[in-house]
Amino acid sequence: MLTLPSSVKIHLATTSVDMRLGIDGLMAVVRNIWQADPFSGHLFVFPSGRRDRVKILVWDRGGFVLYYKRLERGRFQLPVLSPQQPSVELDSVELSMLLDGIPYAAVPRGRRWQPAERPAA
Repeated sequence: MLTLPSSVKIHLATTSVDMRLGIDGLMAVVRNIWQADPFSGHLFVFPSGRRDRVKILVWDRGGFVLYYKRLERGRFQLPVLSPQQPSVELDSVELSMLLDGIPYAAVPRGRRWQPAERPAA
């Protein structure tokens, strides 16, 4: 299970990317297509066309880190994605399940508790 602060957002690409792209190529996708800041510290997740590989780009203290996972068998269980938007946001549990091959859309999850809003004084 990944433990990320709630301030870190996880963006999953809705279309596949060329797995030959390195840090600079993926950074260009984040900047030019997603209109997002690659230096934000957020995670940017890119699946391959065959869904057997995934790359994760993140800025970390003065340098980019590129995580790469290739499945030897099977495919990543991606959610139903709409190509009209360049990316969708995941939480850390959903990313962990995706990387472990668990179809998280089929896993029931309870509603998150949030404190009631206080009336204005």
